[in-house]
Amino acid sequence: MLVDDEMAMLTLVSITMKRHGFCVVEAENATKALAMLEKSVPDLIIIDMMMPGMDGIELCARIRARPQTSHVPIIMLSALHDGKNAKRALEVGANLYLPKVTSHYELITKVRDILTQPPPAQACG
Repeated sequence: MLVDDEMAMLTLVSITMKRHGFCVVEAENATKALAMLEKSVPDLIIIDMMMPGMDGIELCARIRARPQTSHVPIIMLSALHDGKNAKRALEVGANLYLPKVTSHYELITKVRDILTQPPPAQACG
């Protein structure tokens, strides 16, 4: 799943992912993403950090708070290239924080790496 309010970026990342064999669903904002997550759970979610209304940080926190999506790997993309925002993204549960200027090759490599990692151990009880 890709979530980005910038249509050009959404389209570009979607095309890149599809060319590398991934099935992609797109959401133009956090509200639409949450509605889509009610119907199906993707293998991975790529979220733009800065979106109007609900931003990527809040969306990530909401995804992590839901039992059916708490385990889904999340990559946060941002035009902001500072440690403070990377820290915020990781604190709310993003698996990885990447600048939007990341090369397509690096993004695909990171996606493949995350998808081949074993899932986290489930809590007992």
